[in-house]
Amino acid sequence: MAKSHIIRDILLVFFIIGLVAGGSIFIWAATFKIPDIQSLHDRKISQSAKIYDRTGEVLLYDLHKDVDRTIVPIDEISLHIRNAAVAIEDSTFYEHIGVRPIATLRAVFLQPLRGRGVQGGSTITQQVVKNSVLTSERTISRKLIEWVIALRLEQELNKEEILELYLNESPYGGTIYGVEEASQSFFGKSAEDVSLAEAAYLAALPQAPTYYSPYGNNRSALETRKNLVLSRMYELDFITNEQYQQAREEVVEFKNQVVSGIRAPHFVFFVREQLEREYGLRALEESGWRIITTIDVDLQEIGERVVKEYATTNTTDFNAENAALVAIDPKSGDILTMVGSRDYFDTEIDGNFNIALAKRQPGSAFKPFVYAQAIREGYTPETVVFDVQTQFSTTCAVDNFSNENPCYSPGNYDLTFRGPMTFRDALAQSVNVPAVKILYLVGIQDAIRLARSMGITALEGVERYGLTLVLGGGEVSLLDLVSSYGVFAAEGVRYDYRSVLRIEESDGSVVREYSTTQNRVLDANVANTISDMLSDNEARAPAFGTNSPLYFANNHVASKTGTTNDSRDAWIVGYSPNIAVGAWAGNNDNSPMVKSVAGFIIAPLWRSFMEEALEKFPKTPFPEPRSTVTEADKPVLRGVWTGSGNTIDIHSILYWVDKDNPRGPRPEDPSQDAQYASWEYSVRLWASKNGFLPTEEPQL
Repeated sequence: MAKSHIIRDILLVFFIIGLVAGGSIFIWAATFKIPDIQSLHDRKISQSAKIYDRTGEVLLYDLHKDVDRTIVPIDEISLHIRNAAVAIEDSTFYEHIGVRPIATLRAVFLQPLRGRGVQGGSTITQQVVKNSVLTSERTISRKLIEWVIALRLEQELNKEEILELYLNESPYGGTIYGVEEASQSFFGKSAEDVSLAEAAYLAALPQAPTYYSPYGNNRSALETRKNLVLSRMYELDFITNEQYQQAREEVVEFKNQVVSGIRAPHFVFFVREQLEREYGLRALEESGWRIITTIDVDLQEIGERVVKEYATTNTTDFNAENAALVAIDPKSGDILTMVGSRDYFDTEIDGNFNIALAKRQPGSAFKPFVYAQAIREGYTPETVVFDVQTQFSTTCAVDNFSNENPCYSPGNYDLTFRGPMTFRDALAQSVNVPAVKILYLVGIQDAIRLARSMGITALEGVERYGLTLVLGGGEVSLLDLVSSYGVFAAEGVRYDYRSVLRIEESDGSVVREYSTTQNRVLDANVANTISDMLSDNEARAPAFGTNSPLYFANNHVASKTGTTNDSRDAWIVGYSPNIAVGAWAGNNDNSPMVKSVAGFIIAPLWRSFMEEALEKFPKTPFPEPRSTVTEADKPVLRGVWTGSGNTIDIHSILYWVDKDNPRGPRPEDPSQDAQYASWEYSVRLWASKNGFLPTEEPQL
C-alpha cells in the first residue's frame, strides 16, 4: 500500500508540474500578439549562414544574402498551385482548426521516445507560424507554443488568408521564396499562369528544396514527388483522371539557374544539402553561422582550371563533353577538391549536375578491391593465373568462346592474350581475364563486402552481381571511389569523407566540431601490398610505357585507370600517402565517347592536377610491404607456372589450389570445382599451341 501511495504522489506531482507548465505556455500564447498579414510579409530574414573554406577566411557562399520574394494576393495564384499545396502538405486544411490532434499527439509522444526532436504532423497553419513567427528549434515547449498560436491564427484569419501567407513564405531553393518568385525563376511566368504539372513541381519543393532542386542530383526524386502531388490531387477530386494523366506526361522545361557570388558551387550545394538534413532549412536561414568546410581553395582552383581545359579538348578529341575531379586527404577523409563538371553554369551539358556524386560504372577501376581481397585470403602478388580465352559460363561448352548471353568469355582491351601472368603484372597492366578469375577465386560476396567496408556504398544486393563485377559491372560514385582508394593510402584505415570541419557562431564560438570517423578495414600489409603493385612502373610498362602520365619520377604515386566496354565512362584514381585524387570523363547523357582507353582520355587531366597538388605535400614514400611468400608455398604462389617438379606440368590454378584455402593442401579432386573444366581446357590448349608438352591433350 505504501508503495502505491508513493507512485500516486509522484504522478500527482508530475501532473501538477505539467499543468502549470502547460497553463503558462497557454497563457503566454493566448496573449501573444498575432502580427497582421502585411507585417508578416515585410519581416526581415535573420542573418543567414555563410560557407567558408578550410581556413575560415575565404567566403564560398552566403546562403541567403539576397532573398528573392515577390508577394502576390491569393487571387493571383493559380488554383492548381493552391490545390497542389493543400493536397501534398495538408489534405484536411479546409476542415481542421489549425492543428490535427492525432498527428499532434504522435509528434509529441512518439518522437521523443525515438530520441529525436519533435517534428511532423504540421498543418499549413502551423507551417505559417513556424516560418513567420517562431524560431526553428525542435522542442516540446516550442511545439506547444506553435499549436496554440496556430489555433489563434485560425481565429483571426480565414483559410484563404492563411494559404496566401503559406504560399508567399514557402522556400523553393536557394534565395527563392514564395510561389510568384518560384514561378518566375523556374518557368518564366507568373504564378497565375502555371500549368498543372508546373504547379505540382512547385508543391513538391518546400519539404526539402535543396534535395528536390530541379538543378541538383536528385531530379528523379523530384519527379517521383511531383507525381505523388498529382496523385493526391486526383484522390481529393481536385483534378480529373484525364488531367492527371496529361500532367504526368507533360515535359516541363526549367529555366537556366542563376547563382551569383559563389565559389566551388558543386561542393557548396553538397554541403548545404548535408546541413539541411542535419539542422533544417530555417537554421541555415536564421542562424548566422560560419560553416568552416574542408575545401582547399588553392587545390579547388587548380581542379576547376584543369577540368575545364581538358574537358574542352576531350570534346573535340574523344566526344567527351564533361569531366569531374575529387581530391581527398586520406589521413582524415577531408574533401579538399570537388569539381562536379567542367562548368557549373554550362546548361548545354547540364553543368549544375554534380557528376562526382553520380553512380556510374567504374570499369577496371574496381579491380584493386578484388586483388586486395585475394591478398587477404593468402594469395600473393607473385601468384600466377593464365590470361587465355576462357568460357566462364557453365551453361556453355568449354570450347565455345562466345561472349553472347548466356555465355561469358571476356577479352582484353587490346584483343590479345598474354598467357601466364602474376597478379602484380595483371593488375598493373589492367588485364581482364586474370581479374575475372581472381574474382571467382575470392568470391563475389567477399569482394563486395570488402569494397563496402572501404566506402563503396552503391553495391546493393549481392545476388545482382556476377563475374562482370570486377570489370566494372556495378555502379559507384567518383566521391566514393576516391574515398575508398584512400584506404590503401592510409594503410588500411578507413576515414569517412568529411565536408565540414566545424560550425561557429558569428562571434567565433563553436557550435559543433566535426570529428573524423575512422575504422581499420584492411590489414596494413595488405594495403601496402596493393599500393606497391599499383605504383610498380616496371610492371605497368608493357601496357602503358615507361613514361606514361601515371609515372612520377620524383614522387611515390599509385594509380589505376578504368574504361567501360561501351566507352561511356573513363576513370582514373591515384594517390600518394598524402592525397587521393580521382577524375572521370564522359557525357552526362550517357552517350558513348570515341573508343579509346582512360590512359589517353582522362589520365592527362588527372596528371596535370596531381603534379601541382603534390607540390603542397612532402615526398613521402609508401611503406615497404612485408613479403609473405615462403619456400614452403606452392610453386604457383611463388610465380612458378610450369609445375612442381623437373617435368613441365602446366595446369590452371584450380589444379594447384583450393580457392577457399590457397595456402592449404592441393585439392584431392579439382574437377569438383564448377570452373575447373573450362579453365583447365583453355590453359592446356594454350600450352599445346605454344610448344609445351602437356601431360595429356585437352579434352572436351
